[in-house]
Amino acid sequence: MKRKLNILVACEESQATCRAFRRLGQNAFSCDLFDCSGTSFGSDIANPHPEWHFNHDVSTVLDRTNLTLQNGNQAKIEGDWDIMIGHPPCTFLAVSGAKWMYDPRDKDKPIEERRPHPNFPNRRQDQEDGANFFMFLAKANINRIAIENPVGVMSSRWRKPDQMVQPYMFGDPYSKGTCLWLKNLRPLHPSKETEDHGERIYFGSGKSQPKWYSDGLTKTKSKEERQKWRSKTFPGIARAFAEQWTLQVAAELDLFSDEELRIIGQDYLQLIDKLTGGIRYRSAKVNPLLEKKRMPSHLDSTLLSEVERREQALITYWADCK
Repeated sequence: MKRKLNILVACEESQATCRAFRRLGQNAFSCDLFDCSGTSFGSDIANPHPEWHFNHDVSTVLDRTNLTLQNGNQAKIEGDWDIMIGHPPCTFLAVSGAKWMYDPRDKDKPIEERRPHPNFPNRRQDQEDGANFFMFLAKANINRIAIENPVGVMSSRWRKPDQMVQPYMFGDPYSKGTCLWLKNLRPLHPSKETEDHGERIYFGSGKSQPKWYSDGLTKTKSKEERQKWRSKTFPGIARAFAEQWTLQVAAELDLFSDEELRIIGQDYLQLIDKLTGGIRYRSAKVNPLLEKKRMPSHLDSTLLSEVERREQALITYWADCK
C-alpha cells in the first residue's frame, strides 16, 4: 500500500481489533478509560501494547487535544483518521438489561406508571447517558465509522443496524448477535465461516444461553470482570473488521500498488456492492428510504467465494512480503 491507514478503535481495552489492524501493517490505536489488558477472548494470557493505547477520554483523541499514549509517548498520526470503530458500553443499552429498568412489582402496569427498579433507581438516566455517548461516537467528525453493540434500544432510538453478524460467520465457534451501524463502510461478508455455533447451556424453564456467556459468571470475580468478559470482540470478527475494511478503504483511496491491484482486481469494490446490495449510510442522519432496504439475507455463494479468494490472496501476499 502507498500509505498506512489511520485507525481509531474506541472503547477497547482488550486491543483485539487494534491488534488485527496492526497485523496488517496499519497505524491503529485503541482507546479506553481502562489501561489496555491485551487479553484475547477466552484467554487470561495478556499481550498489552501500551504504545498503541490511549487510556483517557476518547473526545480528546478525536479533537487531538491529547494524543498521549499509555506509555507516555505521543501518537504519530499524519492526516485524518481513516476509520473509527466504536464499542460503546452496552450495559444500559442492551435489551438483556431491560428487566432492571422498572420495579418488578409494576410489571402489569403501563410503562409510564412503573416505578424505577428498587436496586437500580438511576437506570433510566444511565441509559440516557449511554445513548448520548453512543450518538457522540456515531456523529464523530470521521469519514468512515462503525459502531458495534448488541441488540438494544438504539435500533428504536436512532435507526436499525446495517447488519447483524455472528462469530461463527468468521470462524469462531460461538454465537453472539452483534449489530453494526455503519457510515461510509460496506457491510461485512462471511469469511472462513464455521458450522459450529458453540455449546449452549439449557435451563429448566426451557431457555438457553451460549456456554461462553454463562462462563462469564463462573470464571470472573467481579461485575467489572464480567462486563469485560462478555464485551470482548471475538478474534474472527476483529480479523474481518481489519481485513475487509482495510482492503475496501485502500481500494477507494487508490492506495494499492500495481501488484496489489492485480491480485484484488479492478472490479473488487463493484463485486462487494453486488454481493451486499450496495446500500450505505453517508451520515448519522436517518434516511427513511435506506431504512426500508436491508442487506440481502442470502449471499450469492459463487460471488462470495470469489471475493474471499481475492481478499485472502492479497492478505497472503502481504504476509509473504514481510
